[in-house]
Amino acid sequence: MINIAVIDDHAIVRAGLRQFLSDYVDLRVVAEGASGRDAVDIVRKGGVNVMLLDISMPDQSGVDALQAIKARAPDLPVLILSSYPEEHYATTLLRQGAAGYLPKDCDPEELVKAIRTVALGRKYITSAMAERLAEGLNNPEDKPAHEQLSEREFQVFLRLANGETVGQIAEGMSLSVKTVSTYRTRIMEKMGLESNSQLTYYALKNGLIK
Repeated sequence: MINIAVIDDHAIVRAGLRQFLSDYVDLRVVAEGASGRDAVDIVRKGGVNVMLLDISMPDQSGVDALQAIKARAPDLPVLILSSYPEEHYATTLLRQGAAGYLPKDCDPEELVKAIRTVALGRKYITSAMAERLAEGLNNPEDKPAHEQLSEREFQVFLRLANGETVGQIAEGMSLSVKTVSTYRTRIMEKMGLESNSQLTYYALKNGLIK
C-alpha cells in the first residue's frame, strides 16, 4: 500500500484526487494539506510514502515548500502536480529534489504510473520532458535564463519577482540582507537583467508567476 499526502490549496482538487485514487487498491490518501506549512507538518508526523505537491501555495512558493520538505525528509518522494506547464518549472524542481513533475491536465493514468514509479525510489518525467531535456543537452544555449540559476538563486528570484524587498526575503529565508543582495546581483548578471521590474516581467512572460 502506498500512503499518499495531497497538498493543494483548492479543496475541490484534493477531493477529486482522493476520490480518483481510491479506485486503486494499492493507493491510499492518508493526509491532506492546503499550504507549505501543512506539508511540513505532515512530514513531521510521518506515515507517508509519496507526497503530491502543488507548486502554487498561499503561504510560500512550491520551491520553498519543496526545500523545507526535503530538509526534513530527504528520502520522501515529492511529486509536483502543477497548473504550470512543465517547461517552466520541471527542470529546476527536479534539480532541487523533486521526484517528478506532472501538469494538472495530464492523463489520470499517467498520475497513477508516476506515483508508483516514485514510490519505488525512481524519478518520473513525461516523454515530452525527456525529449526537452535531451534537446537541452544538445543545445545548452537554448536553455531559458532562469535555468542557469542555482537552487538558492531561483528561490530569491521568485520572491523578487513577486515584489518582496531584500529585507523581506532575508527574513523569510533566514539570511542576512547582504547575502540576499549578493544573490540578487548574481541573478541579474546571469539573466542579463537590470531591474526588479525587468525581473518581474520575465517571470510573468515565462509563466513562472501569475
